[in-house]
Amino acid sequence: MTEFSTIYKLSLVALICFVQACSCSCPVLECWFVQEKTGRGGLTAATSQEKSLLYISTDKHRHDAESQSAQSGSDRVYFVNDPAGTLCLPSLKCPRGSAKKPQCEINPFLPHPSDLKWVAPLTESTMSPIYLQADWFTTSHQDAKQMHTISSITRAPTGSKEHDVILSVTSETLSVQSRLGEPVLLDCSFWVDPSSPLSGSGFAVEWRYQFRGDGRLVLAYDGKTDRLADTQEEGAMLDFEGVHQKGNASLILQEAKVRHSGMYICTVYLPYLVAQVAVELEIVEPPSLAVYPSPLPLIVPGQSLTVQCEASGFAPLSLELSWEFKGADGKTRSLGSGSITGHRQAWDGTYGQSTRLELDTAQLDLGRGGEIICVAVHLGGTRRASSTFNVIGFSTPSIEDSMAMVGVALVLYGLIKFVSWTFIGSGSEDADKQGKKDN
Repeated sequence: MTEFSTIYKLSLVALICFVQACSCSCPVLECWFVQEKTGRGGLTAATSQEKSLLYISTDKHRHDAESQSAQSGSDRVYFVNDPAGTLCLPSLKCPRGSAKKPQCEINPFLPHPSDLKWVAPLTESTMSPIYLQADWFTTSHQDAKQMHTISSITRAPTGSKEHDVILSVTSETLSVQSRLGEPVLLDCSFWVDPSSPLSGSGFAVEWRYQFRGDGRLVLAYDGKTDRLADTQEEGAMLDFEGVHQKGNASLILQEAKVRHSGMYICTVYLPYLVAQVAVELEIVEPPSLAVYPSPLPLIVPGQSLTVQCEASGFAPLSLELSWEFKGADGKTRSLGSGSITGHRQAWDGTYGQSTRLELDTAQLDLGRGGEIICVAVHLGGTRRASSTFNVIGFSTPSIEDSMAMVGVALVLYGLIKFVSWTFIGSGSEDADKQGKKDN
């Protein structure tokens, strides 16, 4: 019994150690090393791409053992120390048998002072520090599920493969959808190596908007002087306490509008370093539908009637309008799209569109009537609006109509009998009274 208990405890300890080892391990990332080729005369030619491997670790001392076992003869093998564990996401590892693979790219990076006026105080000195004399790279990652995007700046002593992450910028919302009028949060966070000499020299955060060639500055914050640029867009905010304490640079839009749809770029500046991630925002508002006239007037066989459906207040632009007919038997069939008009844009940026349908009872089998339904298929969901109508003047009545007519006939027959009995009864009473008088 004691031996069994000892074996059980040892097995449990081994299992815990195994789980901890698995949970602490970081994936080996497969990346493309991309750099420009220099042509003749110093001209820039096409870029070259080489496969590379990144061995990620949160402990710098583990790279010694890894470097001895991971050397495969390739020049593009790097050992990256990431104390924040940003690059240790399991989703960054290429899943077996999956069609979607993580994206990873490495580029040489040249540290340089920022050319933005509002972050100029970050690099007041005109002399570059000795710390910058090293090999610098920028890496960009996107996981297979397209949920996380990471941009990192790494540093290594010249000629070394041992890299340290100095700055990383991440986002967990590559694509965001929002309804009109709702608050929107665009995620962005950053981490700076506290042991780097650049970490104590201040930082800056910038959010820019881009859509179809149109760009504007949404918000710019200088963390060193704790001030916002004068070009801040109305309704755009940062959590200033969170950006200093936790590196939370997420953008808050207090009220979503149609003009907010587009690409937002979160850029973080350190002295001589810059990294950025992009987040796409789409404002999705389903249409409001109305059918005119409603209710529809009575239709006589052979008569034509025009029905109109108005769709308004929707975004984005794409919309599919169609008509359906639902008969008294509950069956539904398509009547086509009708005559669709062009789009109209309202003052708030939303769109409107309408369709008209000609109801010709001589050509359409509409039975005794039913519902005419307008269907709008949109990214925000499918919407329906309907109007009822009745067709009168059938030559051959239905079973229900026949039963109704029989009922009416019975009522009329009973009423006639009642009236006739009343008159006959009153007539006999008058005759009896007259006979008594004569006697």
